[in-house]
Formats: sequence, structure tokens, C-alpha cells
Amino acid sequence: MEFLDKVAALEALYGPASVGSQRKVAQHLTPSYRHWIEAARFCILSTVGEGGTDGSPRGDDGPVVRVLDPLTLAMPDWRGNNRLDTLRNIVTDGRLSAIFLVPGSQIMVRVNGTAKLTTDDALRASFARKDVLPATVIVIRVQEVYAQCSRAVMRSGIWTRDDSEGLPTLGEILADVTAGELGGGDFDADWQKRSLAALW
Repeated sequence: MEFLDKVAALEALYGPASVGSQRKVAQHLTPSYRHWIEAARFCILSTVGEGGTDGSPRGDDGPVVRVLDPLTLAMPDWRGNNRLDTLRNIVTDGRLSAIFLVPGSQIMVRVNGTAKLTTDDALRASFARKDVLPATVIVIRVQEVYAQCSRAVMRSGIWTRDDSEGLPTLGEILADVTAGELGGGDFDADWQKRSLAALW
């Protein structure tokens, strides 16, 4: 098997990028991009650091990020599994991409930029859910924002189908990976209740 190892060969194979794919890129949040991102309750953060790359799903009951200004987004870091892969990468490198999704829409919006973590009391308090505050807030500096091509969503039919029947549960996956030390039926029976009790 041969692999491409020259950018020139890659570009010759695919041809030039379309005019629209280049013109849709903005260096700040335009009104339409801001409207779209504020409608998104879910995104995937991609970061890079000393330990490698990371892709982390993020979701919230409402906008997944808050627009502070046309160049700045704020995302509360709610409770998770404390692996800290994304946060560690942000501290050590800072480069970040986020793809925002809205159920039913065939487009996605990507933000490329850099991020920093803050424990600023006022900012954390502004995201309070009852008595719970995020431990940190991810502050994203926008370098470019653009709509992704809708073909991937169209090809997959992701918003019009449910392929989950028969998939292994989290408990089954844990049991498989740990040779039965973790997970299993008891884990699954309690997981939904425990997760709902600790969403924020």
C-alpha cells in the first residue's frame, strides 16, 4: 500500500477548493454565525497537547457556549470523569477546534482558535446551576469560523435514523475492556440514575 506524503500530490489529486468553501470563512463571529452557535447545545472539542490529540463531546441544557464578544466564547466545564484530557491539552498547548451541531440542521459550524482555562469567580458564578458551579471555564479565542459542508450529515442520515439497537452498553464495554473487573449489568442498572443526579 502506498501513502501520499507530499502536499502537492494531494492537491493535484483533489483539485482546487471551491470559491464558496474559502469565502465562507470569517475571522470573527458574524451575526449569522453567532445566531447559529447560540442555537447549538452540543459540540465536539478537538485539542492537541503533549499526550497527543483529544476529541471531547460537550453538551448543555441550552447554549453549549456563551458568546462574550465576536472573538470570544466561554464554555463551562461541567462534571465529567476527571480524565482531564481536553483541559490538560488546553493548559499545555491551547490550540482548539470546535464543531457545533444542531439537531435537524444539515450544516455544522466550526470554530478554530485557541483556548485558556480560568477559575474566575464571577465568570464561574454566572454559569451557576442551583448550587453547582463549573470548576473551570474554557475561554475560546476565535481565529476563524465557518460552516462545514453538509454532505457528511446528508450521507449519514444522522438526524433521521436510530441505529442504536443491539449496541453494547457502557457497562458491557467496561466489562469487555477490563475482563469483568468493572461494568456489567449492575453498572448499567444504576448508571442512568447516577448520571442524571450529577449532570452539573
